[in-house]
Amino acid sequence: MVRPMQKSALDRVTVVFTLFDRNEDGHLEAEDFEIMAADVARAAPQSSEAAKNTMRGAFGRYWATLAAELDADRDGMITFDEFTACVLAPERFDDTISEFAEALAALGDPDGDGLIERPGFLALMTAIGFERDAINALFDAFGPTQSDQITVSAWVAGIKDYYSPTKTGIPGDHLVSTQA
Repeated sequence: MVRPMQKSALDRVTVVFTLFDRNEDGHLEAEDFEIMAADVARAAPQSSEAAKNTMRGAFGRYWATLAAELDADRDGMITFDEFTACVLAPERFDDTISEFAEALAALGDPDGDGLIERPGFLALMTAIGFERDAINALFDAFGPTQSDQITVSAWVAGIKDYYSPTKTGIPGDHLVSTQA
């Protein structure tokens, strides 16, 4: 089912496309996801190799899902126009986004206590490519505890919301303001 897309959702998907395009050639391909996965894994030195491998696997499945679902001309590349379909028909990507969100949040919680400290969050989000001010605004929007931590579940939900075509005024919108 194709849903109407809010402008804020298009802004969010534009930012994500730009960040995923690691070699800045104007389209996404498997190599972009491999590069980002390596960057993100390096940003989590306190996390286990198992957690890093889960994250790498999530990036690989993210690419495989995009390629299978969106590569209309089967050229091994996803254009921006092809990529916007992941937001327009999110049910095609729910499982992939959920896996990605859970793997990323787990990487940010190396001690498994269900909480993510700001420095780890900053490191991971910087490795993805977001700007520091936007990352801090996002972290603050998740309502950190007195000890400056957010819950894993808040971050997972925030990532899922980021890909929703109908959501507006969500914490993830903070990532767009300085990137777009």
